Amino acid sequence: MPSKILAIGDIVGQPGRRVVKVFLESLRENHQPDLVIANAENAAGGYGLTPTIADELLGYGIDVLTSGNHIWTHKEIIPYMGGSLPLIRPLNYPPGVAGRGYLVKGNFVVVNLIGRVFLGEFDCPFRAVDELFENMGSKGLMIIIDFHAEATSEKMAMGYYLDGRVGAVLGTHTHVATADNRVLPRGTAYITDLGMSGVRDSVIGDDTQAALDRFLTATPGRLPVARGRAMLNGALITLDEKTGLALGIERVYREEDE
Repeated sequence: MPSKILAIGDIVGQPGRRVVKVFLESLRENHQPDLVIANAENAAGGYGLTPTIADELLGYGIDVLTSGNHIWTHKEIIPYMGGSLPLIRPLNYPPGVAGRGYLVKGNFVVVNLIGRVFLGEFDCPFRAVDELFENMGSKGLMIIIDFHAEATSEKMAMGYYLDGRVGAVLGTHTHVATADNRVLPRGTAYITDLGMSGVRDSVIGDDTQAALDRFLTATPGRLPVARGRAMLNGALITLDEKTGLALGIERVYREEDE
């Protein structure tokens, strides 16, 4: 029997949460996914996540929330990261950091990794995932990787590194959906970036004029979330329950009416 996973790209602010609320119920009805995951590290005002917003997203029908480098923005989420809340942070943070880097949900394992190119000095994501598999064992489990990374080369390298060992490697962080969704030669579903769930006419979810002002003046500042018509980006992955490998991956796109 095949299993289906619906993966939703980075949710950006209130518009991103709104578009998930609008479309997730129908996506569940139409595709009958066995698991829904979403990257929520930008869900609270474009930066980070709060417990209240996490509960909101879970209430819409998301099963596991992944994250990335912005998960630490709102400190009130930290005590919830290692408890009953199905929220994970990148696995390859140093030992002792709050939270967990993977979550077992039935026959699924969702793993969060973060890249190092242009992002920061984290532990090696390649070695971290190898160590995880050695310690936990993965026989009979369907493994989905959210690789939160900036460089397309690093994401592609991870896809080939894990090809044949996991069901899917799904890129997040850059907020721009890529057209390279495919099953790699040894059976792993791959896409460089799922894209974002946020305002369509924006700069990766942020207010366009504010982003332009920052580029033109070279002055730093926190960018406000854009307002307007929102889109949902993601992917639907089909896995073989016996092998844990992919049978297919297709992009998912929905857009609000004007």
